[in-house]
Amino acid sequence: MRNKRWLVYGGLGLLVILFPFSVNSYILDVTIKICLYMVLALGLNIVPGFCGLLDLGYVGFFATGAYTTAILVNRYGWSYWWVIPLALLSGAIWGILLGAPTLRLTGDYFAIVTFGFSELVVLLTRNWGSLTGGARGFPGIKPPSIGGYKFPLVPPIAYFYLIVLFLILTIFVMIRLSDSRLGRAWFAIREDEVAAESLGINIMWYKTIAFAISASFGGLAGSFYATYARNLHWTRFQFWESIIILCMIVLGGLGSIKGVMLGATILVSLAEFLRFALDKLSLPPDTRYLFYGIIMIVMMRFRPEGLLGTTRVKREMHKRE
Repeated sequence: MRNKRWLVYGGLGLLVILFPFSVNSYILDVTIKICLYMVLALGLNIVPGFCGLLDLGYVGFFATGAYTTAILVNRYGWSYWWVIPLALLSGAIWGILLGAPTLRLTGDYFAIVTFGFSELVVLLTRNWGSLTGGARGFPGIKPPSIGGYKFPLVPPIAYFYLIVLFLILTIFVMIRLSDSRLGRAWFAIREDEVAAESLGINIMWYKTIAFAISASFGGLAGSFYATYARNLHWTRFQFWESIIILCMIVLGGLGSIKGVMLGATILVSLAEFLRFALDKLSLPPDTRYLFYGIIMIVMMRFRPEGLLGTTRVKREMHKRE
């Protein structure tokens, strides 16, 4: 069994190495977007999937990681490789600052606070022109370099390998967290906060850790996006981005790592398909949100646990049956 497992890993590794050379630049760009949204969705999955909290402001952490990277790389001349841990730290700090005073709230009240945080980040990025570029955006972000040579020697192949590395790191951390004592505490909080607290679980402490870790992966994804897009604009970090990432989790399955990755793949691919279809039909691009809404309604009606939902969540969603 161990030999078979290593054979599978070796085959996947070979596939990842050869993939960029066997597709055109458009497919490679879409694949990079899929991997980026996988990192975002897996990071957000900690809060609603593991802890049972509704976070509507996750895009705010995505924005802080992106602008932290852009400012440190362009304004202060930092190496991108040193900025990566700072982007993680930036997301975690903002997660603690938001979570510590608000995690006593539950349900809709907590969701409204997180929504307010994302809107606050958008307002700051749009109006703080001296720091973020304001409405003009933040263009010309420097690419990473290795040994004095610019990183994208064969763009966007180098970025593909970088985001795959970030994705592997994210998956590894999520698997370790879900099987750890910390993960079991989060699942207990999701099931019943009162029962979890009666067993000695410090609700506030574990929720704050969940928020900090989740936000740090949002910062990591933002760090990659800044150097890949090379141009930041406040419209890229609006509230709808948080909803789309949350839809990926609901579609794939709350708390399911494989499900979240599947949800990200489906919705990013669907967005690309709808972009061409809506253009042919002369419909506005925002019409795609109508299709997302229909998909969510169908999922809630017929498969609320998601496409690859965990057994625990499936049992909760079908209690009456």
